[in-house]
Amino acid sequence: MKAACYARVSTEEQAEEGYSIDAQKELLGLYCEANGLEPVYFVDDGFSGRNTRRPSYRKMIESMAGWDVLLVLKMDRIHRNTRNFMNMMDVLERKGKQFISATESLDTTNAMGRFVVSMIQSIAQLESEQIGERTVFAMREKAETMENSESSNRTMGFNEPFGYRFEGSDLVAVPDELRLVRRSFMDYIVGESLPQVAEDMYRSGYRTRRGRKWSERSVAYIFHNPIYAGYLEWDGILNRHYCGNAVDPETFNEVQMIMHSKSRNPDKKPPFLLPVGEDCGGEDTSNSDGTDGPTSVS
Repeated sequence: MKAACYARVSTEEQAEEGYSIDAQKELLGLYCEANGLEPVYFVDDGFSGRNTRRPSYRKMIESMAGWDVLLVLKMDRIHRNTRNFMNMMDVLERKGKQFISATESLDTTNAMGRFVVSMIQSIAQLESEQIGERTVFAMREKAETMENSESSNRTMGFNEPFGYRFEGSDLVAVPDELRLVRRSFMDYIVGESLPQVAEDMYRSGYRTRRGRKWSERSVAYIFHNPIYAGYLEWDGILNRHYCGNAVDPETFNEVQMIMHSKSRNPDKKPPFLLPVGEDCGGEDTSNSDGTDGPTSVS
């Protein structure tokens, strides 16, 4: 019999002892060896168990005809949402597949076993939601107490945005990229559409941080990100950074108003505007006359 051995870690669990992908695969392999199962591994590294948007999980379900048993180290490795877990169990039952948790003795062929499984899943979902609440609380506390300076610019832990890179835990500017961002802001203000700006950015030879061609959506993401006007934002909390910006807050706000006026329902949500009349930190990446020029940010 073939066993689909599923292993998963989410980013918040990767540092926890015993949750590593290698440790899970090793224990699953030993279980298969002891029980005469042929393992087929499916691994999702860095994905949450709260939803099914996981590439290896989906591949495993789609290839169900090729295996007989779904094997996990613990139930919370496969799902942290009770409804998703029970939906999966219904599918397995219809297809005649077995489910085994290597460290939890559960019999899902009777009503009592299914009830116990449901209870365990509810507890796992509760734990997951509590972890999420604690994470949000810690992030808010960090955002409220974070202070940047010209010598050190910390962030809330996001991926590298276009125009910046990380040196250790500090954010630093990429001047050539910031000049392109400034030019894109200005082109939009003078009347270019988002698709036109995206095409101009593509023709400049630059790609997004993921190496993709610029699109209307990726340009809109840049225009809505206050980092390019000297601010870091998390859940409505603003913190200044000092490592260089593409535009000033007034220019950023002007673009927000233009985009808001072009939205399908401008009355639904007000535009997000930055405070003006303050030193937003860093240095502009253009000359004083508004044309592209050298910058002293590093």
